[in-house]
Amino acid sequence: MTRLRLAVFDVDGTLVDSQHNIVSAMTSAWGNLNLGIPRPDQVRRIIGLSLVEACSVLLPWAPPSVHRAVAESYKEAFRAMRLLPDSMEPLFPGVKEALDMLEEEGWLLGLATGKSRRGVESLLDAHDLHGRFITIQTADDNPSKPDPTMLKRAAADCGLDFSDIVMIGDTAYDMAMASAARTGAVGVSWGYHSLDELNKAGAQVVLDTFDNLTEVLDAVTGER
Repeated sequence: MTRLRLAVFDVDGTLVDSQHNIVSAMTSAWGNLNLGIPRPDQVRRIIGLSLVEACSVLLPWAPPSVHRAVAESYKEAFRAMRLLPDSMEPLFPGVKEALDMLEEEGWLLGLATGKSRRGVESLLDAHDLHGRFITIQTADDNPSKPDPTMLKRAAADCGLDFSDIVMIGDTAYDMAMASAARTGAVGVSWGYHSLDELNKAGAQVVLDTFDNLTEVLDAVTGER
């Protein structure tokens, strides 16, 4: 009997390069509420967190009501941005080929992201990825990373043990979530956190490309 295994991907910074849109939307949100201008490097640091949690990290001095107001303003800015012709969030090189290869090897695919469900649906539409992911965990339905709930629900959706699941992501939040859930943890180097941060948070391997992803996931899950 073939062993079922699940590869769960982060989205922003792992599958798609979304930093320009995220920084632009957060800058608009701050401007709408007269909060000044956030530094782009600060905004990149919080990519991967759920939106209100991200706002609380960016504005630790502000009360929760301001965090929620910034989050709502960010959503409005992002919705408006999606209507622009140049707002596409491009896939990183090798993403579709890696997904194809994993499916050919019998892997199930999932997503665990700080994006909203609406944002994920927009992404799947834009890149013709509908039907690829058997479990999709978003910020709408789960606590923010690094809480392990997303991976626990992904495991329940697929009826798998945590030892049969690998989280692939670009931030320390992804690696810490995987460690908390006791799944495999594979980092990618092209995202928004450093190699050192990924390793300290529990990455077992950090990839520079998706070229050897299937071999790495096999090794992490003890298949070979």
